[in-house]
Parts: sequence; structure tokens; C-alpha cells
Amino acid sequence: MQEIPRADLAIIGGSSTYSLNFPEDLKDPRVSRISGGAVFNTPFGDSPAIKFFRLGESSVATVKMHGWRPGVGRGVASQQLFWVFREAGVKRIVAEGGVGSINHLLRPRDLMVPSDYIDLSMRKDVGLGGPYLLTMRQPVCPEITGALVRTAEGLYDGGRVFDRGIYAVTDGSHFESRAEVVMLGRSGADVVGQSMCPEVYLAREIGACYGRLDLIVNYAEGVIRDWEHGELKDIFYGLAGKVARIVLEALDGLTPAQGCGCPDLRKETLLK
Repeated sequence: MQEIPRADLAIIGGSSTYSLNFPEDLKDPRVSRISGGAVFNTPFGDSPAIKFFRLGESSVATVKMHGWRPGVGRGVASQQLFWVFREAGVKRIVAEGGVGSINHLLRPRDLMVPSDYIDLSMRKDVGLGGPYLLTMRQPVCPEITGALVRTAEGLYDGGRVFDRGIYAVTDGSHFESRAEVVMLGRSGADVVGQSMCPEVYLAREIGACYGRLDLIVNYAEGVIRDWEHGELKDIFYGLAGKVARIVLEALDGLTPAQGCGCPDLRKETLLK
């Protein structure tokens, strides 16, 4: 079996940076020793291709598009990815993605750092088999989200930055119906996407902190106006570098030390 390199931190790349070759395209002098994408054998099948690089004094693992790929279900891809993260010793995870706006105050090109979620996906009970009871009262790490908000507010000029919001998780790859969007809004959701779950559960299961940055790429169906494919493309390709720079900059200010209380929210199961 191929040896898995150690990594303190991890970046899960989503649609907001999909058009980039990350981190190479940023040409950041702090980034060094980039390994090509390695595939590892896991109990859930072969992993997605994962890169490892140095960011200053920290070792970082990164994957493109959440590890999703043809022929592999999204839940299984997440299990493969987080199994590798666990074996690598990852303690801090930053994810990014593109989401649709349910809250009428959010516009395309705005950024949001989610503070909570509503899981309406069908991918329930996606785990690694650990004997844990996962407490989700603090689903995202306050230290990671704080770093993302501060960095975005200082660097981002493409739109506004929102430091909280509720992320509704649905299955894809289709968009939601107008009736579903109305339901999600009445449930308190601000944005809708497909990746925060099961990632937030798996991060807690492996004892890692999790936070994410999401780019508003369209209005959800029935909100303000119909989305346009051309605008979606412009956002994905035009803002990818800005989002990637924020994620890398925020990560550079983090250490593996977890003084946030996140690891304490993983409890030993009582059902033995």
C-alpha cells in the first residue's frame, strides 16, 4: 500500500476554484514541494487524486471538486477522502464551493462563510465506522471561520462578505425546484448547495476542525430572477483566483493546534 504523507491542514476544492490548477496557478512564494495527485487505496475504494504541498511551515493536502468523479457516488467519494485525511493526521479542513442564493439579500458574487446547515440530502449515515457520537451544536470551527471572514473582508473586491448563514444541503446534480426553494427558505436556509454534508460529519468523526467559504454563483430557482448559464460561467472563471487566494491566505494563518473546542464535540458512543 502506498504510504500516505503527513498533513496538518487540508483544502477541499469545489466549483469556485475548479477552473484553476491549485495551488500552482497562484504562484505563491510560500508554497513549495508540490506533489502530483496521488491515489490511495482505502476501505471504500481508491481515493480521488490528492496533492500534498508545503505552505510555510505547514503541510497541506488538497483535492479538486470534493473528490467527486464519474462512477463514484458523492457519499463514497467523501468517505475515501476523509479516510485519507484521517490517516494523514489532518487537524484543520477548509472547504470552498459555489451555492445558490435563497435569501433575497444575497447576490451573485457575494461570499458567505456558513455558520450552520440543514441536511436534506439522502446521504445519511455516511461515516468511517468510528465508535463515536457526534455533537453538531458547533458544526463549523470558530477559528477557521474567523480567519476566513477576516481574510475575505481584507482581500475580496468582487462582492460583499457575509460572516454567517444557513447552508441547506440537497442532492445533485440537478438544481432544486421552485417549490423546494420556497420550502428551504421557510426552514431558515440562506443558501443551497450539495457539499457541506457529509463533510461536516466526517470532519468531526476524524477529530478535525471544519470551516468553509462559499461563493454565491446564482439565485436559486424562483428567487429574484432566473439564473443564466453565461453569468454562471463568468463567475466560475472570473473569481476563481480571488477565492483561491482567500482560502490559501486564511489557511496560512492557522496552525494544527485546536483551541476551539471542536475535538471535544466527538464523544464515545454509549451504544456498545
